[in-house]
Amino acid sequence: MSSSLVTKLGATIARLSQSLRVQLLCWVLLTLFGAIGFNLYDSFWTADATAKLVTDRTLLASARVIAEAVRVDEGGNVQVDVPPAALEMFDTGFGDRVSYQVITAWGSLVSGLPDLPLPAVQRAGEDRTFHGAGVRVLMLDHPVVGLPDDGTISVTVAVTHNSQYAMRRQLWLSDFSKQFVLVFVASLVTILGLQRGLAPALRLRDAVRQRGRNRLDPLPPEMVQSELRPLVQALNDYMERVQNQMAAQRRFVSNAAHQLRTPLALISTQASVAAREGDAARRDEALFALRTSTKQISRLASQLLTLSRAEPGSRRPRSDTTDLSKAAREILEAHAEEALRRNIDLGLEADRPVIVEGDGTMLREMLVNLIDNAIRYIGADGRVTVAVGQANGSAVVTVEDNGPGIPSGEREQVFERFYRIMGTEAEGSGLGLAIVREVVEGAGGSVSLDDAEGGGLVVTVRLPLA
Repeated sequence: MSSSLVTKLGATIARLSQSLRVQLLCWVLLTLFGAIGFNLYDSFWTADATAKLVTDRTLLASARVIAEAVRVDEGGNVQVDVPPAALEMFDTGFGDRVSYQVITAWGSLVSGLPDLPLPAVQRAGEDRTFHGAGVRVLMLDHPVVGLPDDGTISVTVAVTHNSQYAMRRQLWLSDFSKQFVLVFVASLVTILGLQRGLAPALRLRDAVRQRGRNRLDPLPPEMVQSELRPLVQALNDYMERVQNQMAAQRRFVSNAAHQLRTPLALISTQASVAAREGDAARRDEALFALRTSTKQISRLASQLLTLSRAEPGSRRPRSDTTDLSKAAREILEAHAEEALRRNIDLGLEADRPVIVEGDGTMLREMLVNLIDNAIRYIGADGRVTVAVGQANGSAVVTVEDNGPGIPSGEREQVFERFYRIMGTEAEGSGLGLAIVREVVEGAGGSVSLDDAEGGGLVVTVRLPLA
């Protein structure tokens, strides 16, 4: 057999072993063959017991015929003329040899073979060995009229096992043929049943295959059996999530393009103005505006990248150990120059390390956006306080400011991408809180907005402790 043929045969066996139809058929046939094997084992011993019973009944009948032929003559001698029928009843065509023995109660041999083995119990057949061959032996005591004190004679008949074994074999083979037919019929019924039973699953497969790449409407659960309906419902739920995700991506791309279009057009205009402006002061003013717009679009691109990385499944999960107290201190130090320029009071309340596990880079981005939002939307001479601590087994980060706050009716909407409150003068893209929520939920935490005492906003983030 060539190696290519062996490879193809192995591939075919591997493919069949993964088939649900083949697996179910194998398990059904394995159970059926196990039951039939036990039944054949039991039927063998039943056939053996039946063959022994028939042989014993024949031996008993032969012994009675011989015993009834025993007589006592006028001289008191015991004589017997063995009827041919007593021996011919074993002539079944299997070449059995029949032996017999007739002895008196006092041990005198009347007829037959003197060395014939005797069974231990009367009227019950036993297997013995006689002249190197296995025989079935049965003994019968029978009273004879004319003997003193109602004496008896013992008749022993033995026959070889040929007929007995042939009968056992025929009985067992008859049962085996019935079992074989039963297995064959059961296999056909099982194959037909599997074909009909798996038909709904195959229809489900075809329905999924025939759908177009953009078709995500739900499948009807009634097309399959009740056991498979949870699978169809899971597929429908998955397609709904995919559909929602695709819609969110389309909105994200559309909003991102809209947000990038305006600053890019502004940069182009400012560059054109600076290029044709002859006055140095006005040219410097245009270049300053150009640098400002460049910073804005750079921050927008950075936030878009951060938001994309924060989405579930966008990157391999990481399990870094992050000290939120240390990270908050470093971020506040980075914003200190801008806070001094705008006379904003930055405060940190963190008296001990607070350790959490998660993506360290994204957790720092979450803190950056919280602090940057507070500084960006607060006016000059404002106050921003960051507190890091623990409560009820969770890490708690609060960012409190005394700015304009957020109306309660819009606190859920501000977590949406590109959403901005009407009338807000501060520059921003509307992505800061969306990034915060994505990062926090990805780390298994929660974020909430509340009013600060005396006016302003408190953002509270809760994360699982390491």
